[in-house]
Amino acid sequence: MSKQITFAPIFTFRNPHEREQLRAWRKSLRDEHKQLVFTNGVFDILHHGHVSYLKEARNLGDALIIGCNSDSSVKRLKGEKRPLQKEIDRANILAALKSTDCVAIFDDDTPLSLIEFVIPDILVKGADWAIENVVGRDIVEANGGKVLTIPFLEGRSTTGVVETVIERYSR
Repeated sequence: MSKQITFAPIFTFRNPHEREQLRAWRKSLRDEHKQLVFTNGVFDILHHGHVSYLKEARNLGDALIIGCNSDSSVKRLKGEKRPLQKEIDRANILAALKSTDCVAIFDDDTPLSLIEFVIPDILVKGADWAIENVVGRDIVEANGGKVLTIPFLEGRSTTGVVETVIERYSR
């Protein structure tokens, strides 16, 4: 029988038991001298821009953890109509990607406490962020890590997908 396909682990950062599991997962990477890359986002409607960005992020190190904003965080950041998909659904979609090694759902408006917890070796954001404004930069750099940005694919965005759906189906 062939090897079974599994999803990357998903941890809910608000749950103390799952925090400990995440701590153990991170420790195993350190013990194996593997470089951890961290990025985060809402990932409400996964599109080509997202998966391209995540592939590039993963290629910067040995493992990729994706911080996924919780439903309550998305509502505060994006408004009452978002998210379009529940946090567990967004996390499972991300966990199914080959580039993903771990997903952590966080409740805060920024991933700062999650970054402080895992202390990644490489922190990555999209090129629309100036390096000096990347949340967690100081923590990562103080621990010898790097902060990098990755260019987005032109014309690929969740807002663009939503606008296209509305345009085509609101008759």
